[in-house]
Amino acid sequence: MGREHVAKGVHVALGPMMNMGRIAQGGRNWEGFGADPFLTGEAAYETILGMQEAGVQACAKHLVGNEQEHRRTQESSDIDDRTQHEIYSHPFLRSVMAGVASMMCSYNLLNGTYACETDKVMNDIIKREYGFQGYIMSDWQATESTISAITGLDMTMPGDVTFNSGDSYFGANLTAYVHNDIIPEARVDDMATRIIAAWYFLHQDDSSFPATNFDSSHPDSEATNEHVDVQEDHYKLVREIGAASTVLLKNTNNALPLNKPRTLVLLGSDAGPSTFGPNPFGPDQGGNDGILAMGWGSGTATFPYLISPLEAIQQRARKDHTTITWMLDDFNIARASSMALKQSAALVFINSDSGEGYITVDGNEGDRKNLTAWHNGDALVQATAAQNNNTIVIVHSVGPLILEPWIEHPNVSAVLWAGAPGQEAGNSIADVLYGDWNPSARLPYTIAKRPEDYSAQLVTGGTGDDILDIPYTEGLYIDYRHFDAKNITPRFEFGFGLSYTTFEYDSLSVERTGNANDPMAAAWEAGEATEIFVGSGTAAWLHEDAFKVTFNVRNSGGVYGGEIPQLYLNMPASAEEPPSILEGFDNVELAPGESKEVTIYLSRYAVSIWDTVAQGWRRPEGTIGVTVGASSRDGRLFGSLP
Repeated sequence: MGREHVAKGVHVALGPMMNMGRIAQGGRNWEGFGADPFLTGEAAYETILGMQEAGVQACAKHLVGNEQEHRRTQESSDIDDRTQHEIYSHPFLRSVMAGVASMMCSYNLLNGTYACETDKVMNDIIKREYGFQGYIMSDWQATESTISAITGLDMTMPGDVTFNSGDSYFGANLTAYVHNDIIPEARVDDMATRIIAAWYFLHQDDSSFPATNFDSSHPDSEATNEHVDVQEDHYKLVREIGAASTVLLKNTNNALPLNKPRTLVLLGSDAGPSTFGPNPFGPDQGGNDGILAMGWGSGTATFPYLISPLEAIQQRARKDHTTITWMLDDFNIARASSMALKQSAALVFINSDSGEGYITVDGNEGDRKNLTAWHNGDALVQATAAQNNNTIVIVHSVGPLILEPWIEHPNVSAVLWAGAPGQEAGNSIADVLYGDWNPSARLPYTIAKRPEDYSAQLVTGGTGDDILDIPYTEGLYIDYRHFDAKNITPRFEFGFGLSYTTFEYDSLSVERTGNANDPMAAAWEAGEATEIFVGSGTAAWLHEDAFKVTFNVRNSGGVYGGEIPQLYLNMPASAEEPPSILEGFDNVELAPGESKEVTIYLSRYAVSIWDTVAQGWRRPEGTIGVTVGASSRDGRLFGSLP
């Protein structure tokens, strides 16, 4: 992504997005990394490193509390200080540690104040506590006043108050505020310094940096578009990522991988291409027809092409001499039932879409109306399974679905959760179906049995100019943390995923490591909270390795495969934390019978809680447990920190 942006002459790429999947129906969840702050933080960290290594400025967004689309410009996300630090701000901390050049503040209010005017977040948490040296821009038209320059906003986007209004809260108004001694001139210098510093930091002043050579708003304009091809061979990586991110949820009697089936039937519109090419709904993808490979909104891109499962599987069918048929009509249940009869396997493709709130699709105003499959998907699965005892369900979805209508049906032999995999979607899923790629991905959120099992729900309503209050009363207990605390059994837990092979764990060891002689580290060991100073939250001593956890993973099955071992902390009762908290994971690829030692390090920050009184991080009193396993509910090894 970074190289493609740079080759187009782009200086700032508006991502990654790192809002939490707090609400299962959240419209923009598909742009983010899931429902856990550690997972989101690590994904954001690595994304920023990669993008900026190529030379484009990354932009960490949306700061902060923008977890739903409904009335996003007129809702107040009311978040307490501890939850803000431990859940919602954490990915931005990791972004600063990755050297992110810029951040984007969000449309919503935060505790009654617009996010782009929130001094506590922008000045105190981001710039003071995290020591952020880059700049904060507004989301498009999210600037509310000139005074936001005082509360931490450095750049207003796209510049005017409203689109094409010709005026600005900055510009002449900012100049007037300086002349009237409302905003210090030094603050304007600081704003400019932060912006220009990012430009130099990414070496965009170099004469070799490409000139901007396209206009995304007017792609057909020959005056502003040079049509520079930046794709290289990235399709290979897109295909691999699509396969690597597919989660195997169910696999009864080794239904998968497919082994030269005599006959196949593909059912559901999600199996095939759109009626009108890969981009039938324009550049923002505001619709759902054919294979779902991307949500909708400003975070989308225009597909150069889009491989559907039908195209990819037909190529494999030719190779295997498989007879293949298909039906892309989701509502012709009678015909689907008859076509499924006597097939070696029936592949049913279903999906669920969402996106940004300025586009409504089938009554879904960005956020999803419900957690059921679109286009009659559940009925299609049920009808197929009634006639075929090897019904394999492939789900392309922007987030969790309720699978209860059919998940326990004895004829549903396998389920693949493929997310929104991009332009190589069909090839990616074919690689998994046929075993060219052994699935190793894990769910980044919980799939519940009932919508009401989630701790937070979409808040609707609101009229006129009223501010819609969204109380984050669940606090630290989002997603699996809530399910664990309330002992609610999910359908599939956070971190869950199967493989075509099996793995065993053994030999857990937990020991201290690193420098314990630092005075601040010694104070932390004594139970004191971190001091208050610029960069206190990103201080090296707080984030250096303090504990070393090692264990062995062995491939006990018959084929090569990857395992994602996960480390969860179990805090003492004094901490008032959820039962399990993800604080580490790895990717281990093993041949049959092969074993490897895995090492995961924990920092002092990782084993700390936020002290709202002392306004710092401290180690809780009591024993901190360590659980290593294959998911949030599949612990294999147990220990504790020394």
